[in-house]
Amino acid sequence: MLTLTSVPGIPLIQSGDDLSHIIYQAVVSAGIPIQNGDIFVLAQKIVSKAEGRMVNLAAVHPSPKAIELAAQTGKDPRLIELILSESNEVLRIRQGSIIVEHRLGFVCANAGIDHSNVAGIGDETEEFVLLLPQNPDASAEAIRQSLEHYSGVSLGVMIIDSHGRAWRLGTVGVAIGLSGVPGLVDLRGSPDLFGYQLRITQVGAADELAAAASLLMGQAAEGTPVVHVRGFPYALRSGSLAELIRPKDQDMFR
Repeated sequence: MLTLTSVPGIPLIQSGDDLSHIIYQAVVSAGIPIQNGDIFVLAQKIVSKAEGRMVNLAAVHPSPKAIELAAQTGKDPRLIELILSESNEVLRIRQGSIIVEHRLGFVCANAGIDHSNVAGIGDETEEFVLLLPQNPDASAEAIRQSLEHYSGVSLGVMIIDSHGRAWRLGTVGVAIGLSGVPGLVDLRGSPDLFGYQLRITQVGAADELAAAASLLMGQAAEGTPVVHVRGFPYALRSGSLAELIRPKDQDMFR
């Protein structure tokens, strides 16, 4: 049975904090047993904060390109400059919106840069934004290894973010960093209920779990950025974000 449990007691994370130790102590304090094959799902924000990915907009000097795009989108040119620095390519722009291919390969709004839940850094005159982790897969791997060291069992770790979708309204949780968790599960060749072999079915298992965990984390002031998962229905293995990114030559809408 798949069970997801919010981990209580996670404090506001600061740059340089040892996330693995904080998570482990919170799990122990909450009386949540850690078993072989469990997965920990982490909100991107706490990883970015721990890794010091906050940027003060006052220190950003926009380029002419950023100023041009700011005029077209109505966004702060300093924010646009950061978006450009975190992107491989700008794909779409309109008033109030800029869609890019992030340097990590996925398509998202604003290069994943966020204003929300970044307060409390510096004094009230400063305006900080939060960038995605530099290498979410590596971050997940380091956290997994530490948690395995503390717990003595084999685990999986996922880092997730909230993304919009091209063809549906609303944001959903998606995986942006994986360690010990499959991104895709290939069911091609497996029989269905009537014995027919599946021919094209590949399950975005990591994104499915990310969406479920995101329900518990919430999107506003819930303050529950870590979810413990037990009973994931697929075998754990080494995984990476790259599994989930559609190659450009297969992208019919780009």
